Amino acid sequence: MASRFLTEGPITLETVQRELSSWLEEYEKPLNKVLLVPPDGTRAHSMAGPITNMLYHMLQPAEVKILPALGTHTPMTLEEKQRIFGADVPAEVYLDHNWRTDVKTVGVVPGSYIKEISGGQLDYQVTVEVNREITDGNYDLILSIGQVVPHEVVGMANYTKNIVVGCGGKDIIDKSHFLGAVYGMERMMGRDYSPVRQMFDYAEENFLRNLPLYYILTVTETREQVTTLQGLFVGKEREVFSQAVAKSQACNLDLLEEPFKKVIVYLEPREFRSTWLGNKSVYRTRMAMADDGELIIVAPGVHSFGEDPEIDRLIRAFGYKTTPEILQAVETTAELAENLSVAAHLIHGSSENRFKITYAVQHLSEEEIRGVNYNYLPLAEAMQRYKIEELKEGFNTIDGEEIFYISNPALGLWALERDFS
Repeated sequence: MASRFLTEGPITLETVQRELSSWLEEYEKPLNKVLLVPPDGTRAHSMAGPITNMLYHMLQPAEVKILPALGTHTPMTLEEKQRIFGADVPAEVYLDHNWRTDVKTVGVVPGSYIKEISGGQLDYQVTVEVNREITDGNYDLILSIGQVVPHEVVGMANYTKNIVVGCGGKDIIDKSHFLGAVYGMERMMGRDYSPVRQMFDYAEENFLRNLPLYYILTVTETREQVTTLQGLFVGKEREVFSQAVAKSQACNLDLLEEPFKKVIVYLEPREFRSTWLGNKSVYRTRMAMADDGELIIVAPGVHSFGEDPEIDRLIRAFGYKTTPEILQAVETTAELAENLSVAAHLIHGSSENRFKITYAVQHLSEEEIRGVNYNYLPLAEAMQRYKIEELKEGFNTIDGEEIFYISNPALGLWALERDFS
């Protein structure tokens, strides 16, 4: 099946259906059993939801299963699945990934390779585990569907990350996150060939090539609350991802001449329920924040720090601190050393003492927020001071003060002008 690239948006769903239908007709093997691997509800703006629904119907009468790439996220409720993927998809079609129990080892990335790509900073082997449904499900075709957008852990989201992390196990989740944090988030964000991406590519090339795995990658753009599909990239080869990265760099990077003094980020409550997810507010703006500036995160749905009880406990225990402090904690504390994805998250969620991070919440107390080293603002006070429904994307003036408003931090990357090639 030849790869297909649609690079001139906006692209309608009718065009997507026509392209995918034509592409699937080229598949030489009969399709009796197909697995769709879309992102979960935290990627609601990816257009993967309607595309997954489209494929579910298009592939009939094959047996079609849907395995959302949860990673460490909380499993989606049926209501969330219906909202994202459509109410006409039966509940029994869905499979829930458990990153601790549902995986099978497919290979090991040697420590010598990790040492090479990390510039000698790390030297550990990485066990690559993937959900057994992918490895042992005897599918005729596996379609990984998702959005390419700047990402704090790997540089650019999706492609092989959707499989080896989104449907992966603890070792590669922990060690890939830590590799990215140690290498430096600012060195990777918005770029393709990061050390973490090189690790994922190694896993693909050495352990996944025998699978009937193909990628459907989207690039979207959101302006004034309207999301449009700007690029569609379909196929098996890496060029599919490379082309999508170039398109995302054109659509999703907001490059600035001057740093932000104050930023207000709103977290949609159905999408962001923890700081584990909500800290995209930090990741996506950190490269644009002025020293001594302030990032205020208005988070009506955030009710926890981690997405599961153990991760939540560890975040509460260690808090968001600077890179040297967390690296020291990893060296001296076994439980953090055994949970490197949490260590990485704590680094990513820090301002490195450059600017203030304030969470405006209603489901967590001031003591809890300050306990993880963030500033606290009551949600009601934040909503009264910064009337979210009246703010426009970008710069606003409130009581004589200039603020920059972002309605969804997951949709882009804000940074000072630099080379992202």
